[in-house]
Amino acid sequence: MNLSFWRGKTVLLTGHTGFKGSWLSLWLQKMGARVVGFALASPSTPNLFEIANVADGMFSIHGDVRDLTALKRVIRQHQPEVVFHLAAQALVRMSYDDPIETYSTNVMGTANLLESIRQTDCVKSAVFVTSDKCYENNEWIWGYRENDPMGGHDPYSSSKGCAELVVSAFTRSFFLQKNGSQSITGIATARAGNVIGGGDWSRDRLVSDIMTAIAADRQVVIRSPHAIRPWQHVLEPLRGYMMLAEQLYHHGAEYMGGWNFGPEDQDARPVSWIVDRLTQLWGHGATWAVDNTTNPHEANYLKLDCTKARHLLGWKPNLKLSAALEWIVRWYRCLNDGASMGQITLDQIENYESIIKENDNDY
Repeated sequence: MNLSFWRGKTVLLTGHTGFKGSWLSLWLQKMGARVVGFALASPSTPNLFEIANVADGMFSIHGDVRDLTALKRVIRQHQPEVVFHLAAQALVRMSYDDPIETYSTNVMGTANLLESIRQTDCVKSAVFVTSDKCYENNEWIWGYRENDPMGGHDPYSSSKGCAELVVSAFTRSFFLQKNGSQSITGIATARAGNVIGGGDWSRDRLVSDIMTAIAADRQVVIRSPHAIRPWQHVLEPLRGYMMLAEQLYHHGAEYMGGWNFGPEDQDARPVSWIVDRLTQLWGHGATWAVDNTTNPHEANYLKLDCTKARHLLGWKPNLKLSAALEWIVRWYRCLNDGASMGQITLDQIENYESIIKENDNDY
């Protein structure tokens, strides 16, 4: 990962007020990028965007990706060289409550941004973040590869599969010449597993639910204790997104398509394993129980094959799940102690960069 690549680059980031968007905004700011954010207000209160004062070092624009005119205006005014699309309705259970908003945001929002990029010549690379849930999940024991079929049982997963198809169609129709060479913009999608980290208060996410209950001195109540997910600290896929964007910027067509970013096989763990570790790390009598009420369908087993990213990008996981959980508990303890959470978050980014450098030297 070339940290100096980002110095002075103008980067448009949709969804910058969300959990992943806030971490990415701070990281890009740290590396000297001129960051322009376009998003609705953060979907939770509290939220990392406000607690870490993310807006202080960037241009933060309130807007909806379903508004094509607004997207075109932002790109025309700020002339971004790199785009990250993270804006989404990102919750499975909410997609059951409001499937129309889920599809309109995740599918038409993606199409609107692609169309806005198509009508400019400033954007050199764009990474569209979808989800590991975009795949047709057959509950296999092996990981899904980038050429496996799109699908999705629930509206959220389906909408992410649809978004992948929209990106593919725009890429082949508008961003590649007939001979397969790049036109002007390198376009790719990124599919990551379940991301965790400090500052996530989104409803119906495991770590968020655990830490919210602990902060309120309540017993943690969880769904689907046996469900297995590819857990990884939020900085892991964000690094992958940035490495991919850099290669798209320089090499375009060679790196277009879909990319998986997930943890090592041993870090695909059941929900019960995560909640056990987090309550133990927190201590102070934290306990948990299983929610026995009826819940909407969610996948029981899902894993990604990240061979492509390893071999073609040189990306690999750097932070073990056990360490990631320790970082999370440390982050929330600092919050409870009244620390400056912008600085704490930047400190964790810097620590992660040090681990990358050390591991790359050993690789």
